[in-house]
Amino acid sequence: MPKQHTYVLGLNTYDHDVSACLLRDGVIAFAIAKERITRDKHASGFYSEVIDYCLDAEGITLDDVDLIVRNCYILPVPEMEERLVYQDMPGFLPEHERPDAARHPLYLSQSDKVVSISHHLAHAYSAFAVAPFEEGVVMIVDGVGSYRSDVMETYPASDTATPLARESESYYKFAGTRLECLRKVWMEPDRGFLSDEFYNMPGLGALYSRASSYIFGDWNKCGELMGLAPYGRKEQVRHLLELIDGTLHVPHWTTEFKQPYIMGSGEKWETSPSMRHWEDLAWRVQDDTENVLLARARWLRETTGAKNLTIAGGVALNCVANGRVAREAGFENVWIQPAAGDDGIAIGCAYYGYLEVLKQRRSFVMDHSYVGKVYPDQDIEKASQKFLVRIQTTAVRSDNICRDTAKLLADQKVIGWFQGGSEFGPRALGNRSLLADPRKPEMKDILNSRVKHRQPFRPFAPIVLAERVREIFEGDEDSPFMLIAKTVRPEWRDRIPAIVHVDGTARVQTVREQTNPVLYRLLKEFEALTGVPVLINTSFNVKGEPIVETPRDAMICFLTTGIDHLVLHDTLVSKNALHRVVGPLVEIYADVANMVASGTRPG
Repeated sequence: MPKQHTYVLGLNTYDHDVSACLLRDGVIAFAIAKERITRDKHASGFYSEVIDYCLDAEGITLDDVDLIVRNCYILPVPEMEERLVYQDMPGFLPEHERPDAARHPLYLSQSDKVVSISHHLAHAYSAFAVAPFEEGVVMIVDGVGSYRSDVMETYPASDTATPLARESESYYKFAGTRLECLRKVWMEPDRGFLSDEFYNMPGLGALYSRASSYIFGDWNKCGELMGLAPYGRKEQVRHLLELIDGTLHVPHWTTEFKQPYIMGSGEKWETSPSMRHWEDLAWRVQDDTENVLLARARWLRETTGAKNLTIAGGVALNCVANGRVAREAGFENVWIQPAAGDDGIAIGCAYYGYLEVLKQRRSFVMDHSYVGKVYPDQDIEKASQKFLVRIQTTAVRSDNICRDTAKLLADQKVIGWFQGGSEFGPRALGNRSLLADPRKPEMKDILNSRVKHRQPFRPFAPIVLAERVREIFEGDEDSPFMLIAKTVRPEWRDRIPAIVHVDGTARVQTVREQTNPVLYRLLKEFEALTGVPVLINTSFNVKGEPIVETPRDAMICFLTTGIDHLVLHDTLVSKNALHRVVGPLVEIYADVANMVASGTRPG
């Protein structure tokens, strides 16, 4: 039988946010991050789970794949794998994964079907290759990319750096499948304790991560830093990023920054006497970041005359900065990759393979990110019928799940909402979401106390009918991926107070019928009951855990938190009187199951 499809597999490997993306004839068939499978946040290590997920969902084997394209920002993948053979690096390849890696056909592969590319090049392909524009420009800004010695694309000779400098910012223009690098901004290596020189590197994304480490004790809490920034006082901290004649200056931190949060110190973050200092510093870092990004975007427009801008890289998850760029940089259209961080590298790798290696044409627009596999009703029944689940819940099939759920939401119930394929990227966009009524300000505290357990300063995001967004929020730009912050119009702030941040903004997701018809119908039903076409939408997980992927994940989260009802496709699951008795047993079961999945044992 002749081969029916062309398959390309893209992989982000070894370090944080390991992921895979499978293309079928240039269309994203499936994509997944390893954390969704292993339940380990920002999972690193080997990549067999994400490959198997995509291949199983498509019903093919690795032999059916025409091309595999990989990236690891630390080192080119072949060199990374060679080092892992003789170095014990548990952060990149833990001991329990070594046997699986050694047996895998892609590990240390010499096949001409396997290609490795550099980091910002992969980010760039993730942005422009699936954008709705035939031509435009690309803006890539992240924490750290490839070494200059490993960068593959041609860039201006004037952008000089040493071989061990790292990518920090990259700017491109594109037309069709052609991509041209216009500028590279490098970070030279800096001294540090052993291998932590990244925290001192003079780059935009690196500075943001440095501030995150200082304030939260974790380099990857950049979203929390963005949420904290509006609480800070203006101009209380000196500039930490400055553009002078187009050159970025990042001064060294000095002993004036002597109030870091030390994880494990016993100090409670929320009541720290350093809070005012942290808030002021967060404001400064966010303001500097916005101003530099806006200046870069304006330079890109003025230099090229382009009307269309596409954005990727971890800094593109800063929705406040994105909002300013969309409104103030002068582009007619701005499109941001929903998996802008390193999970999206898998998309970029796949499209580099399809467009550059296989020389195919662009034909696909990523107008939604629901590219996880759809779980059959048998899996939902299996999750609902386990003994410990069945005796404490009632599961009922609904003939109008949107109408029934809207009534519960209007009655102030918190809903776990599970539909179709999971979203790819860090945002829950309505298929793996917790939903609630935005009309009462206390709903934010209810969500935090019952389920999310997040810091109280962090806002919750709204979903809104796309045709109503301009009535409720300022600005004309669309925001289908919850990556643009908008100001809530004054007349609506008292009507939907639970989604209004302290600065009067909200991280908006616009919902269209053609991209998510079930979520659209739910919003319409809620609007019919309340007159409000908006719902709170936050990710279906608890703090520190990945977003749920399977019906089983959703059921465990439902039964071990204060979620009132769980919707699995058209099945409505409710807790009964036995839940308070049996619930603790389920929580113990979930803990043991997670230990087994991660390869650990009770102490």
